[in-house]
Amino acid sequence: MSTERRDRLFQTAAEELATQGYDGASLNRIIERAGIGKSSLYYYFDDKRDLFGQLIQSVFDHFVRDIGGFDYRTLTAETYWPEIEGLFLKGVAFSERNPWSVHAGQLFYRLRAREKGGSASGLFALAENWVASLLRHGTMLGVVRSDLPEGLLIQSVMALVEVCDRYFLETWGQHGQLERRTLVAQQMHLLKRVCLPSD
Repeated sequence: MSTERRDRLFQTAAEELATQGYDGASLNRIIERAGIGKSSLYYYFDDKRDLFGQLIQSVFDHFVRDIGGFDYRTLTAETYWPEIEGLFLKGVAFSERNPWSVHAGQLFYRLRAREKGGSASGLFALAENWVASLLRHGTMLGVVRSDLPEGLLIQSVMALVEVCDRYFLETWGQHGQLERRTLVAQQMHLLKRVCLPSD
């Protein structure tokens, strides 16, 4: 399937999810609106769960391509927190340019709550490993606290980021561009309160 057709399919699937929810989403409506044949869909995807799992992965891949990657190992003590805030701001800008990604993000958390061991859980585990590495690097630089057990700090940060993500996704349409950037600053303030070394 061409990238253009795949993107159209994923956008249509995200819109179907937003209006119908996961259980009410219809593969037949998605196929019709995306302009692809049923055989094409089932050639590339096993079922609705597989389609939505790959949709979530696609959003993640698009985001990484869009921002040009992010290598935490290049961060210094001076750039650590500003670069992380910049990454969050790039995420907001990406979602503003790709509104269907907001629907996919909402689906990510719904799927994660519903199923254990599925694609959403796999992506969450990858994110947790990345956050753990990022925090270890920050601790090495002296800009992340070292007085807590590592597992507690990682779980605390993951929980905070998830709560902030869920809030962002559920209230996305209620905020304009400036308000979204203010929310990022507030989220960063919370994150720093959890992570910064005590003086």
